Amino acid sequence: MSFQYIRKIPSPEEIIREIPMSLQLKALKAKRDRAIQNVFTRVDNKFLLIIGPCSADDENSVCEYVNRLAKVQEKVRDAVVLVPRIYTNKPRTTGEGYKGMAHQPDPTEDPNIVEGIKAIRRMHIRVLEETGLSAADEMLYPSNYPYLADLLSYVAVGARSVENQNHRLTSSGFDVPVGMKNPTSGDITVMMNAVHAALLPHVYIYNGFEVKTSGNPLTHCILRGAVDLAGRSIPNYHFEDMIRVAELYKERGYPNPSIIVDTNHSNSNKQFKQQIRITHEVMWSRMESLVLKDMVRGLMIESYLVEGAKPVGKNVYGQSITDPCLGWEDSEKLIYEVAEYIRKK
Repeated sequence: MSFQYIRKIPSPEEIIREIPMSLQLKALKAKRDRAIQNVFTRVDNKFLLIIGPCSADDENSVCEYVNRLAKVQEKVRDAVVLVPRIYTNKPRTTGEGYKGMAHQPDPTEDPNIVEGIKAIRRMHIRVLEETGLSAADEMLYPSNYPYLADLLSYVAVGARSVENQNHRLTSSGFDVPVGMKNPTSGDITVMMNAVHAALLPHVYIYNGFEVKTSGNPLTHCILRGAVDLAGRSIPNYHFEDMIRVAELYKERGYPNPSIIVDTNHSNSNKQFKQQIRITHEVMWSRMESLVLKDMVRGLMIESYLVEGAKPVGKNVYGQSITDPCLGWEDSEKLIYEVAEYIRKK
């Protein structure tokens, strides 16, 4: 038999009963949700920075990182809303490599998905308790979303998932913003079609139920660069790229038309230091165009305590074990620089 059934995974209701969220945290998370949603609905003109490690592999270093982020948030609260990246499921291009804390709560040990689900829920709760910042995660497996639905304030759908029907329909039922990345091919019509699908209500099969969704008006585009037929990275964060997406939004008439720019991945050719330059170029583009000033609502930046990346098992506290990231000093400086752009109006 091709499948070996290892263990039964508890339902979301069972996990939430075992690892509950306090009423105080629920109120705090609801406040955070409003602040983030207000960026997309133009209730205020703050700028969103979704920033943090490529993958959240260690609870203590992630919490230390977000505690530092919370102190910076107080200093830029007039201009920027910081959303920590706490990515607990990692797509792997070849299927090999670390797949995230949801798979392996300890990257040096064998996978244990039941313990992984518990570990990621505890980590998200701890972050919210210690810092007051609710987080973003990537929806790699739509069926996993209910385990964290009460904790996440932002969800991303990755380049390899954006054409998948289940991801699109599941996104239509969220009450938090969902960013649809362009696929690795760079075809922006695929990204726009994913946004279109998630804006609509649907009836479909989800986690053993027939469900009905209401449609998600906070669904939007994320530009993450592309890869050509020869495997070379093609950026799509330049002025002309963003204007083209803005034109498509105008043609289609979608609500809350918004662009988030991913400064790493194929936009930087995974040269993590280039994120600094890319951030400045995007902010300058916003200043040069009223259309982009309105439509470019934020950035995604990969950042951790220690710059670069390490192999699994190497003992460097607070360094990425997947894609290389900016270190803390560069990240903190960059946040302040972004805030100054926003303050210039």
